[in-house]
Amino acid sequence: MNSLLLHCRPGFENELCAEISEHAARQQVGGYAKAKPNSAYVEFICGEAAEAERLINELRFSQLIFARQWAQGQFIELPEKDRISVLLAQLQELPVFGSLWLEVLDTNEGKELSNFCKKFEVPLRTALRKAGKLVEDDSKPRLLLTFKSGREVFVGKAAPRNSAQWPMGIPRLKFPREAPSRSTLKLEEAWHTFIPRAQWDERLSDEMTGVDLGAAPGGWTYQLVKRGMLVTAIDNGPMAQSLMDTGLVQHLMVDGFTFKPKQPVDWMVCDIVEKPARSAALLATWIGEGLCREAVVNLKLPMKQRYAEVQRLLTRLEEDFAARKIKVSIACKQLYHDREEVTCHLRRLSK
Repeated sequence: MNSLLLHCRPGFENELCAEISEHAARQQVGGYAKAKPNSAYVEFICGEAAEAERLINELRFSQLIFARQWAQGQFIELPEKDRISVLLAQLQELPVFGSLWLEVLDTNEGKELSNFCKKFEVPLRTALRKAGKLVEDDSKPRLLLTFKSGREVFVGKAAPRNSAQWPMGIPRLKFPREAPSRSTLKLEEAWHTFIPRAQWDERLSDEMTGVDLGAAPGGWTYQLVKRGMLVTAIDNGPMAQSLMDTGLVQHLMVDGFTFKPKQPVDWMVCDIVEKPARSAALLATWIGEGLCREAVVNLKLPMKQRYAEVQRLLTRLEEDFAARKIKVSIACKQLYHDREEVTCHLRRLSK
């Protein structure tokens, strides 16, 4: 159990290697990261199991930008038959688990394993319960089995409150037919990722106002309107008529980077295709000058040094807010519905 397995978007293995290596160095945990291109996972190997456990316990999963899921454990080989007996033997020395997730990697090979996992889960769950290794208890660690094939699996454990909310870190969101574009799912996933569900009625209420920069045709505006907010949509392009018919949207055909509201709003959201430094500067202005209370903005990533660029921009935001003497919570994640981008959520906590 001396390794961490971290899922990611295919093509972002190098970014995740750099990220977990930096966090391990900061925690003074010895080890090294390895990955293959487009494999959709990174393995961070420590010298001892205790070091891997310290890293996953002391580091918050929410701090990781490019990781979708993680677990502490190790890869094992499985026979073609009687895989359950081998798994039970492997789990003999491990604690009782409170839940079980069977996962695959976000690759074509992984998708082909999905049916196998569905068939295998029921008999495995029954055997684990019978052996006293699985009970329904959210306070206990989760057993995460990531199958690379029917013959190789990563046997891992993770704390339910310090790992992904969904298997493989992939939310099962349904595209609303009335939404103008599929980009609406990015903002919906951001709500789930950054705002505790119990706080939605307070922080996403129908008494609030919002601004959508680069709004057309209205994928993100749709999410604000769905929550009953009054929205100012900023874009030179046309908005979906269905949104305009709600009476909740004012459409202004002006530049999203120069527009400022006459009165502060509760939310600013932005999915403009622009250099990430310019989008980050926009965030600094809106939050720093108190133009909005919370914001969700996508940062489009360069082709190289993507993790380094994100870290540079986040540091710049922190320094900007410190200079203004305001307290702001900053979170950043590459969401499942993101592509060559990351999503940032900022919330102003004090004046």
